[in-house]
Amino acid sequence: MAKRVSLSGDRPELRGIGQHYSDLRSSLELYFSADSPLRMQRFAGYTEREVAEELRERLEEVDLTSSLTVLGAIEAAFRIDYFMRYDRRKKDDVSRALRELYKMKQERASLEQEIFQAWIDNSSGSGRIFGELRGAFKFRHWLAHGRYWNPKLGRRYTFTDVFTLAVQVLQSFPLYGIDQN
Repeated sequence: MAKRVSLSGDRPELRGIGQHYSDLRSSLELYFSADSPLRMQRFAGYTEREVAEELRERLEEVDLTSSLTVLGAIEAAFRIDYFMRYDRRKKDDVSRALRELYKMKQERASLEQEIFQAWIDNSSGSGRIFGELRGAFKFRHWLAHGRYWNPKLGRRYTFTDVFTLAVQVLQSFPLYGIDQN
């Protein structure tokens, strides 16, 4: 019998990630504003253009790191589903395919190559979404590995793009163990 993976229960929910992102943006905008009590101290010697440029850089970083968090949550959602489908022994095609994969690979199954492919091969209408998801995961790899190369992503990703895709994924697939909020 295959060994069981211990799940932490620490996976962030999309709603919380979205709120955290919004809070960070609002906090930065207030901190950099003329109303900030620390503005004179923090930005002494800065021109308005320099303050605006630094704010833009900070907001861009929030966008990138929050996107990484969303994509990590999507990976967790698919991996939790993968583990739960092995345990639940459901008879649908996706569950059967993922059970067979688990018997061969256990926790070492590749998310993008094997788990996603099992979904594509065994569920209808999922190819387009998984194509978008694979593109977003290229973006994630670039983020997670230090952004030291010029990625060939085919498009620019924003937090809104990634978050919207994540919501679409969670609404489109019956993933076990996932609160769809």
